[in-house]
Amino acid sequence: MILANVQVVGEAGKKNIHINNGSVAAIATELAASSSQENIIEFENVIAFPGLINSHDHLDFNLFPQLGNRIYKNYVEWGDDIHEKNKATINSILAIPKQLRTQWGVYKNLLNGVTTVVNHGEKLDIPNSIITVFQNSYSLHSVKLEKGWKYQLNSPFAKKYPFAMHVGEGTDIDSHDEIDEVIKWNVLKRKIVGIHGVAMDERQAASFHALIWCPDSNFFLLGATAAVNKLRMATNILFGTDSTVSANWNIWQQLRTARETKLLTDKELINAVSTAPAAIWKLNNTGAIKENNYADIVIAKEKINPDTANAFFAVNPEDILLVLHKGYIALFDESLLPQLKNISVGNYSKIFINKTGKYIIGNLPLLIKEIKKYNPESFFPIEIE
Repeated sequence: MILANVQVVGEAGKKNIHINNGSVAAIATELAASSSQENIIEFENVIAFPGLINSHDHLDFNLFPQLGNRIYKNYVEWGDDIHEKNKATINSILAIPKQLRTQWGVYKNLLNGVTTVVNHGEKLDIPNSIITVFQNSYSLHSVKLEKGWKYQLNSPFAKKYPFAMHVGEGTDIDSHDEIDEVIKWNVLKRKIVGIHGVAMDERQAASFHALIWCPDSNFFLLGATAAVNKLRMATNILFGTDSTVSANWNIWQQLRTARETKLLTDKELINAVSTAPAAIWKLNNTGAIKENNYADIVIAKEKINPDTANAFFAVNPEDILLVLHKGYIALFDESLLPQLKNISVGNYSKIFINKTGKYIIGNLPLLIKEIKKYNPESFFPIEIE
């Protein structure tokens, strides 16, 4: 397959990306001769970028609406409040089997151009996933909600996986102090990837392998977010969406929210969903469009010229024309169908995002139908034929 005439974000000039056996075989300015069997997809006015890496989601919690009744001091106060005031909503979502909720969580990410998502929480059984679901880390929820976290963190039997843990998710002194508690009890100096870190300072950040920044969730629950402009001097910054219980389903809206804070440069923010998480999670051969890397690639309409950073941040799910996961077409715009050779449309479902037709791998309409058997009020940001 050749993706012809694409503008790779951050690079000069149009390129042709040659894909073979699931990987990027070459990137060239000239379109090399190919066999008659090779599928050449010609584009015009598009940008190309690596499939996004979402470093924090709870895949089985993405059928929830955003739940919150005010601004909170910390995550415990929020949890207590919604379980008291939104109990009926919570119970109605949890009545949907976890497997169905998880499948939708995966689709939510794919619709956004995410080709790798890091799940936080109990390890989920996701056979034959349509994108990469990373679960090779130890998930600890938080200081106050994870029983036995000190033992788990210091277990002599733990493999050399990083630990992912909510820390400092609040604006009060208790949220700040709990970060010091984690640092104090990390006796074996495990690599901890903190999540949220709203109350974190630079001294504390130096004790963490990385921090996952989730500004949309932070602003919704706490009215504040982490000072990543300072924390980035002491640790690595990754980007995460969190689930829809506290954040917008659209990662692009979240990225624009992050950009508006001006806490990271455009390059740093793009790196936070590409090269930085690839390095921290040791996702070999992904996170960048380059030779020998997996062909995890997204092609989207270039709505703003000629600044590709602006074009990147202007993307919405309906603008995505093609998503490749390890060279396999996971999603494509209906406008590309005449150019796709030998593709079996029967393996895809026709959907619409803001009236724009897409084909997505698998039977998404059936999944939605099954979910609505349990909760007819479940919201989906797509329409079905």
